[in-house]
Amino acid sequence: MMEHLPEDLRRGLAEAARRDARRRSRLRIRVGGQEFPVLRLWEDGFALKREHGQGLRGLVDLYDGSRHLSQCLIVASAEDGDTVHCKYKRSTAATDRAPRDFAAEEGAPAGLLPRP
Repeated sequence: MMEHLPEDLRRGLAEAARRDARRRSRLRIRVGGQEFPVLRLWEDGFALKREHGQGLRGLVDLYDGSRHLSQCLIVASAEDGDTVHCKYKRSTAATDRAPRDFAAEEGAPAGLLPRP
């Protein structure tokens, strides 16, 4: 149905859809003290605006609003029109505590109370 519309109207609709997607998306990456909005996210990568993602490689932190989701290692990025698709090798989920270096015993107490 879009093929019957004039070219300038199709470009306007595409730009409005991109603007709306940017407004709705809370996803962003943080790298080197800077933050960039994520346009789309999939299993092994994400898309950024071209001016934000050119030549982007290495570790980045992925956030949903103020919640830290994961740390991603970007290994490749390719331009696709006005966006850059970044592919990551690994994505490590962020946690609020350090990992244990021992196996927890089953039925162990959650904590100890001090003696009075």
